[in-house]
Amino acid sequence: MNHLPPLIDIPFDLRHQCWFCAEPSYDVFSYYAKASTPHPSLTLPACSECARLAKKNLLTSIWDCRDAVKDDLMQIYHKDLAIGINWTEEELAESGFDCRILSGFKESAWMMYNIAKGRINAKGWPLVLNGIDIEQGYSAVFEFDGLQFNSLNKAINHYCDTLALNKSLLCEILNIVGKDKFSYAVRLCRMNIGITKEHQKLLIEQVQEEFT
Repeated sequence: MNHLPPLIDIPFDLRHQCWFCAEPSYDVFSYYAKASTPHPSLTLPACSECARLAKKNLLTSIWDCRDAVKDDLMQIYHKDLAIGINWTEEELAESGFDCRILSGFKESAWMMYNIAKGRINAKGWPLVLNGIDIEQGYSAVFEFDGLQFNSLNKAINHYCDTLALNKSLLCEILNIVGKDKFSYAVRLCRMNIGITKEHQKLLIEQVQEEFT
């Protein structure tokens, strides 16, 4: 633990809460800043699931990482979230699902929906590190090529789907160069569609040498 980046300032009443989803936290997640990262390296409390997802979605900042974690949670718990689309709490209570197979769904479905919704909607608390507010200048909206996206991750998904890009490669490049060079990262990925894992590793090393 002594080698981890400094822990963010945690409000006393939230000291056992995951910063990503507000569930109880039994783990931490450390974000190691690159030259292009708009904040210092930091460590924050996280539940085990969010910590695992965050390690897969580093992107260009802790906030972009959080957006990607929320997108993953939404995908993982889409069936639970769909309950709120298809039912109301009253409809479930009056559904007549009293047989052995359906009674469990009737009793737990609304609770599972509320848990999933709460995790997706959790905002986390404003990031303060050693008494310094590091949220200044952060914008949740990402704009590129005349389009506005609710998050960097939404833009990544859009261009990967539209241009058939390698998402993991694009994310790795962005983590190094920063989202201000989104055009460069997209162009590099377009030039390397179908790249092998060996060449992908070499390309990432070359980008790191160029931008560090």
